[in-house]
Amino acid sequence: MPFAGFLTSNGQLSFIGILIAGVLGSVVGTLPFYYLGFKIGKDRLLTWADEHGHWLMINSSDINQASDWFSRHGKTAVLLCRLVPGIRTLISIPAGVQKMNLITYLFLTFIGTTVWVGILAYLGQYFKQNYSEVSRYLDPISYVVIGAMLIWYIVHIVRRKRQNKS
Repeated sequence: MPFAGFLTSNGQLSFIGILIAGVLGSVVGTLPFYYLGFKIGKDRLLTWADEHGHWLMINSSDINQASDWFSRHGKTAVLLCRLVPGIRTLISIPAGVQKMNLITYLFLTFIGTTVWVGILAYLGQYFKQNYSEVSRYLDPISYVVIGAMLIWYIVHIVRRKRQNKS
């Protein structure tokens, strides 16, 4: 979206056009995750978490806690999590598991996604002539963040395996 926003700054694309395309693509892209949660349901998810969840660092207790939390804050969570990279897609699964009303889910997803896509596109437009400069600084930071997350994940898996052996 930032690159598409950049392209609007020199007239190659329409800001409204990229906003519509970005929001539509994002909203439609969440539906498979919503339906995955809807079809799997909580009971099957709990069973799966206890059998295989260690790879994702979750168990049935984590699922139950998340389910209780989602029951209390689901609408707000769907709306606000659309603004959080990495979580924005995954929040669709608990929405499906909890059988959130599809129209409500789509409305909240649409609002949150419109804000997120609009911010990203605007930033690309705003930094127009400095876009390559911004990219030069952000690319190395992205690699460091991804590397740190990978190391954290591996350490967590190793620790859990050691705890399970004890």
